[in-house]
Amino acid sequence: MVDAIGNDSSRSGVDRAAIFLLTLGEKEAAEVLRHMSAQDVQRVGAAMTQIADVTRDEINDVVGSFVVEADRHTSLGAGTTDFVRKALINALGEDQASGVLDQIQLGRASKGLEALKWMEPRTVVDLIRNEHPQIIALVLSYLEPEKTGKILALLPESTHGDLMLRIATLDGVQPAALQELHHVMERQFQGSAGVQAAGSGGPKAVAEILNSLGPKAQSQLISQISVADEEMGTQIQDLMYTFDDLIGLEDRAMQELLRQVPTDMLLIALKATDDALKEKIFNNMSQRAAETLRDDLEARGPVRLAEVEAAQKEITGTARRLAEEGTITLGPAAGDDYV
Repeated sequence: MVDAIGNDSSRSGVDRAAIFLLTLGEKEAAEVLRHMSAQDVQRVGAAMTQIADVTRDEINDVVGSFVVEADRHTSLGAGTTDFVRKALINALGEDQASGVLDQIQLGRASKGLEALKWMEPRTVVDLIRNEHPQIIALVLSYLEPEKTGKILALLPESTHGDLMLRIATLDGVQPAALQELHHVMERQFQGSAGVQAAGSGGPKAVAEILNSLGPKAQSQLISQISVADEEMGTQIQDLMYTFDDLIGLEDRAMQELLRQVPTDMLLIALKATDDALKEKIFNNMSQRAAETLRDDLEARGPVRLAEVEAAQKEITGTARRLAEEGTITLGPAAGDDYV
């Protein structure tokens, strides 16, 4: 919807979608919004409250563009199965589309899960707190990381590590598990209308959740996960905050980090770094030190990628330690090959 209306004017696609909805009237606009994702509803809703000075020509242009697009992309007469598959892949990508197709084949919609996206964290906690930890983990894996972090803060602290480990070890969501989760949610409340929810766990999902928490909570949860599965804990840490994310550090924090990092280690780490981060680092060194480091980088021969990655992990580990100590604040995260 947001990107479906052609844009031949200076207004953005979101603004044009907002103009189109405003022309429909309250009931019709509400019916359209009901089929949009929570994120798109928020974007278009915000635009609808701010739209001003819309000319008659603009309205005609927006409505005309919609009619043309609707006519061009109509599915009438097409094979429905193939159409749905292609439409979902275009909208969600291969991985998420596969999950949604599994749900469709089951003949069940995850309305209960979709409704959770619109609820306050405390309401969600009240609904799931007495369920089995695996059910709670599945629910949390479906929500946005920031919201999951808020929900986690309201659950007993003693359950946090176990829930994160369960999410980290989720390898997609099987249709049978999804159906069971739907039954659980249906027992709690009547489903609300909305688009299909799609989500999965894995180390990356946990890393994103932990990135929404403070350094103290991150450290505690990583420790709990590592006690149960050291390899998983390391994998999550590596995904949480990468070397490239250091570009988000404030200058004072970068200077403190560089004081803690040996020059030889920094030299190796910079062999596979984009120019923007290199300049960020050079700009937070003395002119003489920066010039020396530049010269050493040019003179240094090929370095094994494994060595570069090890140096980068060591430096990001130092950054996390300084953050845990409260010395700096981290910004939001981002074979024998030679580089």
